[in-house]
Amino acid sequence: MQESRVVPPLVSVKGLTKTYTRGKEKLEVLVNVNLDVEDGEFLALMGPSGSGKTTLLNMIGGLDRPDSGEIVIDGETITALGQGALTKWQAGNVGFVFQFYNLLPVLSAAQNVEVPLYLTNLSRAHRQRNAEIALELVGLADRMSHKPGELSGGQQQRVAIARALAMDPKVMRPDEPTSPLDPELVGEVLDTMTELSGRGITMLVVTHEIGFARSSCDAVAIMVDGGIIEHGPPGDVLVKPKEERSRAFLRSVIG
Repeated sequence: MQESRVVPPLVSVKGLTKTYTRGKEKLEVLVNVNLDVEDGEFLALMGPSGSGKTTLLNMIGGLDRPDSGEIVIDGETITALGQGALTKWQAGNVGFVFQFYNLLPVLSAAQNVEVPLYLTNLSRAHRQRNAEIALELVGLADRMSHKPGELSGGQQQRVAIARALAMDPKVMRPDEPTSPLDPELVGEVLDTMTELSGRGITMLVVTHEIGFARSSCDAVAIMVDGGIIEHGPPGDVLVKPKEERSRAFLRSVIG
């Protein structure tokens, strides 16, 4: 009888710690963080402000380095890479979506999506086609020639998502992508991420949108004081949290 092969997680975080020094004060931002994310999984990182969510996301994206611990993504131990190798790895493996769109105002939507593709060896025609496909995936096929000033906030954030998608990353990591948006525009960005997740794209998103996390995400991890205190299916973590600190956070978000 043939043994079944165990597939390792796409993202594996082990024993991550990070301390920042501000004058004489030391601030522990991450404390022994462990986390696995499967290929194709949609994970919501939640928790109060200052709990370490963005720091963890930045380390998974190679934007920051831990004091100790290990991050393995698709078999590559990125915490062991030198800066040059890490920069090269980022270009082909991580899709960055930040709170603010970071679009160049003088370029069209399609041209903004093309910008990171100049780091690759793709031909001009291939770059343009990748940008078109990415914008089609986020529902902006009819806005390719529009400049950021001619787009709504929700559309601009979807251009930023398309820019990340165009790199065909192994992992997408949106960091509170709806925080700068007016309430009526939040839904279109959340719907876009839900649709992309349905296509099997691995995503780790920092969000405070509980309804979205419960209905669209495969798993939720709650961070408090630099550590993950709960991790599991949304129906367990958000509906029946075990930790009082999780319940306190959820009460503060729901109001």
